[in-house]
Amino acid sequence: MTPAQRELARHALGLPNAMRRSYRNRYFAPAAGECSEQWKAMVAAGEAEGGTPARKASSVFFCLTYKGAELALEAGEHLCFEDFPR
Repeated sequence: MTPAQRELARHALGLPNAMRRSYRNRYFAPAAGECSEQWKAMVAAGEAEGGTPARKASSVFFCLTYKGAELALEAGEHLCFEDFPR
């Protein structure tokens, strides 16, 4: 995961925050452009899923896999069990 992809992944998880725990797992990206290309690369690497068109044809939906979410965490941070059950 590149630094740019990690930044996108952390945003999708709602990190950083005071609880040091993720509270969501979603990202809506423009259908075209660099952001979408970064997410598509994460999908190809098994770190994300999606690319599904959202309500607007101009955006697509992505979410992280457990593998991708773990790569986005910093020391002392945790994943929400509701979004990532064991």
